[in-house]
Amino acid sequence: MRQAATIVSRQRWQRWIWLLCGAMSLSTGVIGMVLPVLPTTPFVLLAAYCFSRGSARYEQWLLTHPRFGPMVRDWRANRAVPLRAKQFATVMMILSSGITWWTLPTPVRWLPMACCVVVGAWLWRLPTAPERNRH
Repeated sequence: MRQAATIVSRQRWQRWIWLLCGAMSLSTGVIGMVLPVLPTTPFVLLAAYCFSRGSARYEQWLLTHPRFGPMVRDWRANRAVPLRAKQFATVMMILSSGITWWTLPTPVRWLPMACCVVVGAWLWRLPTAPERNRH
């Protein structure tokens, strides 16, 4: 209840900025579902954070969404990532880095790979969440 009061007490322009940032993050995460270069989960988590600051209604929608809700709830409860997600993200980062290495010009071709190494190191340092039953 305190969080809802905090959202209400924010000035209207602040709530709009948080909503805009949340919408942009969620849109980027959705694009990341089909584009291997972009990860989905970090953008959905960022959207949840932004919505929690700007709109209790949009935050609740995201938490109850059948596709995005479980990852946000798991993150908030455990600050952990399932092993399968870690493995999938690592494979996709390796593939994306390889593709960009061959397609980008020489001076900047190392940049995506460096970013992926940093994200991968952070990801594998997080606790591994237990797998949920998928029945």
